[in-house]
Amino acid sequence: MDVLSFSNVPTLKRPILLLAFAGWNDAGNAATFAAKFLLQRLQGQNFATLDPEIFYNFSEQRPHVRFSGGEREIIWPANEFAYASDPQLAQDVIIALGVEPHLQWRRYIDSVLKVVEECEVELVVTLGALLADVAYAKPVRLTGSASDAELAQRLHLSPSRYEGPTGIVGVLHDTCRRRGFPALSIWANVPHYIAATPNVKAALAIVQRVLRLLDFSTDLSDLERAAGEFDRRVSDVLASDPKVAEYVRRLEERDEDEDDEIGNTNDLPSGEELARELEAFLREQRREQDEG
Repeated sequence: MDVLSFSNVPTLKRPILLLAFAGWNDAGNAATFAAKFLLQRLQGQNFATLDPEIFYNFSEQRPHVRFSGGEREIIWPANEFAYASDPQLAQDVIIALGVEPHLQWRRYIDSVLKVVEECEVELVVTLGALLADVAYAKPVRLTGSASDAELAQRLHLSPSRYEGPTGIVGVLHDTCRRRGFPALSIWANVPHYIAATPNVKAALAIVQRVLRLLDFSTDLSDLERAAGEFDRRVSDVLASDPKVAEYVRRLEERDEDEDDEIGNTNDLPSGEELARELEAFLREQRREQDEG
């Protein structure tokens, strides 16, 4: 059974493949939000999809139901590929949006790389977001790696020294390296104490870096406004809770000197507690705006 199906195989100009996956690799939904924004802005057209049947445990990743035309419709976890051929693009773009699979990761990656081969993709770019001990007031820190060191330097990507469990993005990137496919990863560092999603500020940083890679300009004013509003609402929380403010102050001090330790934080709430407080505050803010 071939799990990859094409509605057509487009003829593309030196395409770049951008991939983002919902799940473990997508803190604050920042990577998938960025990919969806780029898909909409570049007016991508779907041309291929992966059958979800063998890749997911549907008791964990449940399909959704919705009404369409007065009838119920089941929406399964989607893994779709779309292409964009804007005349202003030096290279065409394929955007893949998916959900991290539960099963058969190697077969899943083999299917993704069939698209790379069929469409003669020149560069595979994986997008991700991770939870990190970073201060929210600072510019979003982007880390990553590239098979081309010059490209990583041009995009100002700090190399990641992470060791530990990895997700489908890390495995895909490693497989590309081992098989000789040029690859680049871009990861946004998202404050672990902010639970609100999507993290528009992090998504904006990813979009800006991808546009630099594509050497393509587009109007980002709507995304910038959304990021500014998100920023203001989170700043209100950080200013209103002394525990949160103290924690963030220590993070900012550490960022100023990476060799310094944060110090004793035993008296501070955990990241989960901070996230719950922030989310409760944002819900209250939304309720007040709706009532007003």
